[in-house]
Amino acid sequence: MTNYASATVPVWAAHAWVIWPVFAVLVTASIGLMLWSRRLDAAAGPPVRLGPAGRSAWSRQGSLHPPHVERVRGREAELAELAGMLRRPQGRFAVLCAAGGMGKTTVAAQFAAQADAAGWHVFWVRWRGAAELAQQMVQVALACGLPEEELDSARAGRVSLPDAVWRQLGRARRWLLVLDNVDEPQEVGPVGELLADYRGWIRPHGRGLLVMTSRDSSPQTWGPRARLLPLTPLAAQPAGQILVDVAPAAGTAEQARDLAVRLGGLPLALHAAGTYLAGPTSRYRTFTTYCQALEHELPLLMGAEHPDASHPQFARTVVRHTWEVSLDQLAREGNALARPVLRLLAILAEAPIPLSLITPDLLSAVTGGDVTVTALEAAFEGLHRYGLLDLPYSSGHAGLASGISSPAQVVLHPLIREINAVALAAETPHLATWHRALAERLTAAVHEVDEQGRAAWPAAILLAPHLPVLLDLPEPSSATHHRTALSTLAQVLEHAGAFSAARLLHERVLDFESRTLGPQHPETLTSRNHLANALFGMGEPAEAIRLLRQTLEDRNCVLGPAHPDTLISRHDLACALDGTGQHAEAVSLLRQILADRVRVLGVMHPHTLASRDSLGLALDGMGEHAEAVRLHRQTLDDRIRVLGPEHHLTLLSRHNLASALARMGEQEEAVRLLRQTLADRVRVLGPEHPHTVRTRDDLETASAARRAAQRRQTWLRPSR
Repeated sequence: MTNYASATVPVWAAHAWVIWPVFAVLVTASIGLMLWSRRLDAAAGPPVRLGPAGRSAWSRQGSLHPPHVERVRGREAELAELAGMLRRPQGRFAVLCAAGGMGKTTVAAQFAAQADAAGWHVFWVRWRGAAELAQQMVQVALACGLPEEELDSARAGRVSLPDAVWRQLGRARRWLLVLDNVDEPQEVGPVGELLADYRGWIRPHGRGLLVMTSRDSSPQTWGPRARLLPLTPLAAQPAGQILVDVAPAAGTAEQARDLAVRLGGLPLALHAAGTYLAGPTSRYRTFTTYCQALEHELPLLMGAEHPDASHPQFARTVVRHTWEVSLDQLAREGNALARPVLRLLAILAEAPIPLSLITPDLLSAVTGGDVTVTALEAAFEGLHRYGLLDLPYSSGHAGLASGISSPAQVVLHPLIREINAVALAAETPHLATWHRALAERLTAAVHEVDEQGRAAWPAAILLAPHLPVLLDLPEPSSATHHRTALSTLAQVLEHAGAFSAARLLHERVLDFESRTLGPQHPETLTSRNHLANALFGMGEPAEAIRLLRQTLEDRNCVLGPAHPDTLISRHDLACALDGTGQHAEAVSLLRQILADRVRVLGVMHPHTLASRDSLGLALDGMGEHAEAVRLHRQTLDDRIRVLGPEHHLTLLSRHNLASALARMGEQEEAVRLLRQTLADRVRVLGPEHPHTVRTRDDLETASAARRAAQRRQTWLRPSR
């Protein structure tokens, strides 16, 4: 008990009556801990540590060593989750799952390196078939101390070989086993049994941790003891850092992030781009020039064929072919429809795709065979299971105000979409068949949503980004039909309150018609007028008024001042002016328009009624409430007769009448009409439609004004 730091005896150690009791306590505690440890070991089976024989068996199997990887970026959460499971497996195993190219093997290899550095015994097994898996698992068990006699007993058929291996893994401690590329779990065995029964080579047993990488992300495949760790595309910052790691001289971190975003954060594509940029003979040497080149040379830079791509292991490392591995696997499962479904989805826009758009008839038209609903559903299920398509993160859509939930939909990773479009063009000599079938289906879908009304508004929102593809198809004879489809859908979207989506369609149609028909063509002028109204609905009145004035001037010159289309432009301009507070000019225009429409179209024409309703609004804005109320009452009665009591324009007239009454001080009737209008709009348009919201707000205002008036009457009433 000497203190070597001071070469003196501590004061407390100078007394024997202190030293010997302390020594006895320490000896007793050590013996107790040793006995408790043996008891735990006996309960779980005899522990085996890797001795010289085990390490010798391991060293003879080079394939059991994990591959070397550089630093992994952006996967800290997954690595932390695996580290926690390694310390406490609790009868579970881990599955790193994602589509090809997402970096599953890289993450597993990084984790294996961390475990090895921490003193764990690491084994790496790459899936190459059931026979080779059995050989490698035996080598793992031998490295963990499996006695030769037990192995001989298993080979003689007296015990199951997987049972013998996993019995030994239950004895050994501190091991990590990685099974890489288990993309076809049904092949792992045993034959005729589900993997999730855990009777074959994959089991949630032992004192170590089993980690697998797979493209199969289905919980049903792996069973209840699996902890699925799905890998998603990398965020911009870590994705950009990968590019900087691989090609440090290619530009700044910000430029690398821009390229990483363009590549969708896909690790395989990031490494491919970085390796290309670092090459001394590459045409493009900077992140910026490579990103620009992708717009025109993506088939060469990311979608090029490779002579060795027929080898499955090599194909996994090539962007063009990595997803073909999954499609080949699905085909071997009997799901041959998965490839044409993915190719068809790739033609559409980079946006969520409603499943209702992809029908058996559409697939039959492009494949030339009979397609059933069951086969189509199986194709979608297989593509989702292998990570080639995903579900949107949110079911809501900006601009949707119907109060109806969105229909089923899927999304593609941007690069998967682009590369599959390249593959389709390369392998399909008659793309016109695909384009024609898709065009027919898109226009039919527009007709469906137009016919179904409010119930189809969510589908219309999803359909909108994909419809402009019609204008890009080389079908001049169908151009008019396709433009009509876009305009029809845009009008449906405006009724749904989705002005932003409608604006995009109007812009595409206007641009197309300006180039093909000319800026003064009557159809071009109609599209410009539609765009102006959508802009006004979005809250951009200045630009809307500018376009409406220009369109009115052009229609006066091309069609004449009395043409119905010219009257539409005058009416829409007057409404926009009234909406920006220019009531006097609006009233002047609307009086003239109303007279012209009565003369040209008749008193009860819907356009004439619209002008009368708008004139009432403008007069109300100028303070002429009594005249406004008179016009609104007349318009409401006429619209009920012409359009019906629940038409959205009839409801608009009732709302406008109630608003004018409220401003005139007739709060009782105003509240009654607004309540009726609110109930009807909730039923017809939905609770969150902009028109419904406005009625609700106006009802609250009118109700508050009525209560205030009632209080004033109470205060003014003389007391007895």
